[in-house]
Amino acid sequence: MNARLRAVTGFAAVAAMALLSGCSAVQKGAGILASQGKISEKDRAAIVGTSQALRSTFADITDEEEYYIGRAVSALILSRYKTVDDDAFTRYLNLVGMAVVYNSDRPETYGGYHFTVLDSDEVNAMAAPGGFVFVTKGLVRRCGDEETLAAILAHEVGHVAARHGLQSIKKSRLVDAFGVIGSTAASQLNSEELTKLTGLFEGALGDVLETLVGRGYDRKYEFEADALSVKFIAQTGYNPAGLAAFLTTMERDKPSGPVAGWFKTHPSPADRLTRVRAEIAALESAPAKLDIRTARFAAELERLK
Repeated sequence: MNARLRAVTGFAAVAAMALLSGCSAVQKGAGILASQGKISEKDRAAIVGTSQALRSTFADITDEEEYYIGRAVSALILSRYKTVDDDAFTRYLNLVGMAVVYNSDRPETYGGYHFTVLDSDEVNAMAAPGGFVFVTKGLVRRCGDEETLAAILAHEVGHVAARHGLQSIKKSRLVDAFGVIGSTAASQLNSEELTKLTGLFEGALGDVLETLVGRGYDRKYEFEADALSVKFIAQTGYNPAGLAAFLTTMERDKPSGPVAGWFKTHPSPADRLTRVRAEIAALESAPAKLDIRTARFAAELERLK
């Protein structure tokens, strides 16, 4: 890891450490209440024990903690890819993305949602924890209309809503990290403990990055994000057939040799297509595709260099 990336992950570790020290604060607060006679010693022990047990799993990571993890992962992604320098298209992308977000199961995150176009001809899309969504220029160009673009963004929002990124982190890292923090107040960590904690969080960020860029999510998470995409875009007013159209395109264009980008990190388009068509068929009704949106997408795509 070079100096710049180490600085990014080091900062993230310190920030997350400060946030995660909430466990110690709970324990300290319980001690104060017990000393003042407001709770019994038995209650104090129960509170401390519960807080320690909860902090041994990713499920208790707060929205604030998730944001800092996602921001650090995003910094690592942006160290690998340049962004498209087009403010107008970025505004358009965020307009479509936020329309989906407002109609999703998780319309708010600690730091809000952010949609960014990566200046790469690779076909790929990824979402870091907390609401940081990236699509490549190559993927946008594979979209035939705004319905398709919205469906892809909704798929990534589905990953955020279901917190799939956090589930990429090895549980052992979090158990160890929470153990270090739970043993003492964050401000009292010695250099050895701080070094260990920084290393654990660097590893956690690496787990998420490897999932997004290298290995991809487990099939069950991709299928879940597809189902959420169909749900979210239908609720937004888009025709969910856009997702099926994109998967059909990907199946048609699937390379016969070594794969990269989207083809490397996503399950077979054919497998996903079967499930997506079933999800669409199960809808009580589907919004119609509007020509005005297709024309808007074509105009925006024309400007994307």
